[in-house]
Amino acid sequence: MYAWLWRRLPGPVAVRVLQLLVLAVAVVAALFGVVFPWVDLALGLDGVSVG
Repeated sequence: MYAWLWRRLPGPVAVRVLQLLVLAVAVVAALFGVVFPWVDLALGLDGVSVG
């Protein structure tokens, strides 16, 4: 997968590295902003109680 991304990105090596960093930050932001909150609501993980 990483080789496929590397071959598809345009530009010299420095530009490719910058593009991959921006892509990684966007994926992490999407996970924390959308996916993880949705999973928390769907699974109901906030109802922890200690007896």
